[in-house]
Amino acid sequence: MKKLNKLLAELGVSKVRLAKYLGVSRQMLYNYLAQENINEWPKEKAMKLFCLLGITTAEELDSINLDGEYIIQVENRLNDGVKEKGIKEVLTDLKGFNKKEQEILSDIINLLKEQLSDDKTKDTYNSYRYLYHFLQSLETNKELKYILAYMSKSMGFIDHAEYVFNENQQFTFESILFSAMTLYSNGGASRSKIAETHKRFVQEIEHKKEERLSRTQELNTAKVQALKELGYTEINNENAKEVLEKIAEIQSRKV
Repeated sequence: MKKLNKLLAELGVSKVRLAKYLGVSRQMLYNYLAQENINEWPKEKAMKLFCLLGITTAEELDSINLDGEYIIQVENRLNDGVKEKGIKEVLTDLKGFNKKEQEILSDIINLLKEQLSDDKTKDTYNSYRYLYHFLQSLETNKELKYILAYMSKSMGFIDHAEYVFNENQQFTFESILFSAMTLYSNGGASRSKIAETHKRFVQEIEHKKEERLSRTQELNTAKVQALKELGYTEINNENAKEVLEKIAEIQSRKV
C-alpha cells in the first residue's frame, strides 16, 4: 500500500478527486488506503483504481513508468471519471444567474438535447465534443470569440457592424476569415495546393504537444519536490498557497 500512496502522491492525485472518482467518501478512502493490501478493498473499487492507473493487478504497480505521457493519461481518465459522477449536477441549479443568463443556458441545453436525440450518425456528438474543447479554450484565445462573431454575422443573426470585442482585431480577423472561406467555397484550395500549408499546421500541433508534455513533466517534478520539502503528501485547500509558492521558488532556482 505504501507503493500505491507514493504513486498517487507523485501523480498529484488528491484524495478528494480520487474519492469522487471511486464513488466513496473521503474518510472511506482513507480507510482503504490504510489497509495492508489493495486486495482487501471491495473488488469493484479495486478494479476502478486499476482502471485509473492503467493496470490489471496490484503487482503491476512496480512496472509503471511514471513519465509525462502516463501522467496525462491518468489525469484524463480521472477527469472523465469525476465528470461522469458529477454530470447530473451540471447546470441543474441555475441559482446565481440572472434572467438573461438563465434563458441562454436553458436555450443551449434544450438545443443540445434536441439535436443529440436525433443524432443517428454521431456527427452531432462529435461536433459537440469539439464544441466543448472550443469552449474550454475560449478565455485563453481571443480569436475564438472572433470566429463566433463572424459566424453569427455571416448567418444573419447579428448586424455586420456589431463589434463587442476589440473592433480593430475583429475587423481584421473577419476580413481574413472571409477570404479563406471564399477560397474554400469557390474550390480554389485544392488538396495538392495546400498540402504544404497543412503539413506546417500538423508540425505546429506536434510542437505544442511536445511543449505541453515537457511542461507537464516539469510542473509535476516541481510539485513533487515542493511537497517533499514542505513535508506534505498532497495539495489541499489548507496548504495550496504554500505549495504553489514553493513550486514557483523551485522553478526560479533554474533561472
